[in-house]
Amino acid sequence: MRVVTLASADDFDGWRDAARALAAASVPPDDVVWQVGEAATDLFGGAPTPVPEAGATAFSVSRLFLDTARNVALHSAPERWALLYTALSRLRTAPRLMEDGADPLVRRLEGLAKAVRRDIHKMRAFVRFRQLVDPDGAERYVAWFEPEHHIVRANATFFVNRFAGMRWSILTPEVTIHWTGERLEEGPGATRAEAPEGDPVEEVWKTYYASIFNPARLKVGAMVKEMPRKYWKNMPETALVPALIAGAQARESGMIEQARTNLGSGIGGNIETAWAALRDEAAGCTRCPLYKDATQTVFGEGPVDARLMFVGEQPGDQEDLAGKPFVGPAGQVFDRALGEAGVDRSTVYVTNAVKHFKFEQRGKRRIHSKPGAGEIEACRWWIEQEQMLIRPKMTVALGATAARALLGRTVTISRERGRAFELPGDGGMGWITVHPSFLLRLPDEAAKREEYARFVEDLRAAAAAMD
Repeated sequence: MRVVTLASADDFDGWRDAARALAAASVPPDDVVWQVGEAATDLFGGAPTPVPEAGATAFSVSRLFLDTARNVALHSAPERWALLYTALSRLRTAPRLMEDGADPLVRRLEGLAKAVRRDIHKMRAFVRFRQLVDPDGAERYVAWFEPEHHIVRANATFFVNRFAGMRWSILTPEVTIHWTGERLEEGPGATRAEAPEGDPVEEVWKTYYASIFNPARLKVGAMVKEMPRKYWKNMPETALVPALIAGAQARESGMIEQARTNLGSGIGGNIETAWAALRDEAAGCTRCPLYKDATQTVFGEGPVDARLMFVGEQPGDQEDLAGKPFVGPAGQVFDRALGEAGVDRSTVYVTNAVKHFKFEQRGKRRIHSKPGAGEIEACRWWIEQEQMLIRPKMTVALGATAARALLGRTVTISRERGRAFELPGDGGMGWITVHPSFLLRLPDEAAKREEYARFVEDLRAAAAAMD
C-alpha cells in the first residue's frame, strides 16, 4: 500500500507530483491511499510503502483533464484525490477519456468541478467587506465567508486584483487571507464572531437597495437559487429581503390599482398598459416547472373592461403553439356554445388557471396531462392579478381546476354548478360549469347533445345573472 501525504486540502501540485511518479511506476489506483497532513485515512492498511521516485518515463495529458483536475482538487469530497488518480491511470491507455461524457468517472469529476466553480462564483459575488478603523487611524476591511469547498487560496488573486488599493482580510473557518496592500499573507481559520457586524456605509447601501427593489421583477425561486439563504447573513442588503419579498406582491397590486384609479379619473395611466406589463411579466414566469417543456406562456386575452370573464384549465397543444387561449377543439366548442347563448366572444375576457401546457410525450404526440395542486397554486397569482385588472362582474370557472384556482379549494362541479355566488375578496360574482373538453370526451352522442345543451344554458344563465 502506498500512502501519499499532501500538505494541505488544496495541494494540487503535491498530488500532481506524486500521481505522476505513481503512474509512471504503474501503481494501481487501489494500491494508493491519499491523505492530508498526518491524519491517517487507512486504519487497516499495514505499513505503507514509499512513493516511488519520479522516473524518466513520462506521458502527457490533455488540457481538459488538467483544468478539470485543478478544480476537482479544491472540492471537499475526501475521495477526490483517488478519483483523479484513477482517471490519470486510465488516460495512459485511453487518452481521450475526458471527452466521453457518458463515462461514470468523467461525469463524477465534471460534477465535482462544476460545484467548485459555482462556489468560487458565490465567494466572488457574496463576500461583503466591512470597514474598520485601527487605533492609528488606518482603514482596513474585513469580510466573513463560509465556502463549501477549499477555494479560498485559489480565489485570493481575484480579490487582490479587484481590491489592490485597500487593506483587507477574508475570514473563513479553514483559513484566513490578508492583503497588506503589497503582499498576500495567510493565517489560521477564524470564527464568525471575529468578523465585524456592520459599518456606516452599509446603511447608505441598504437605503439604496430598498429603493431600487422592483416587485414586478421578483422571482423568488430564481433569486434563492442564485443567492442561497446560507449567504444572506453575511450580506447587509439581505436583511431587507424577507420584508421586501413579503411586500412585493402587495406593492405590485398597488401599482395595478393605481393604474386603474388613474384611468378612471382621467389623469394619465392606462389600464391596457398595466395589463400589457402583466402579460409581459408572465411571459418569463418560472413559478413552477411547466415552463421548461411548454412552448410559451399562454396569457389571457380580451377587452380589459370586459364584464364577463371565463377561466379554463390550461392551454392545450394548439394553444401552446399559437400562444392564445381556447383556439383548439375545445375552443371551437366553446365559441359555438357562446354564440348559441347569445354572448359575443369579442366582448369577454378568456384565460386559464394554469398558463403553461402540461403534457406527456407519446411518440410525436403531446397528450394533455392534468395540472397538479402545486401548479395551480403557483399560477393562482396571475389569475388574481387578471381579475384585479379586468374587474369582471361575473367570472365563470370552466371545470374543477379553474374553480379551485378561483376559490382556493377543491370543488365538486355537480354540487356547485349552475348558480351564482360571491367570489372571495372583491372578485365579484362567480359561476361554475364544465369545461368544453368534457363534452368532447363523452362517447355517447345522445349524452353529448344533452350535456352540450346544458352547457349552453349555463353560459346563458351566467351572462343573465350579471344583471
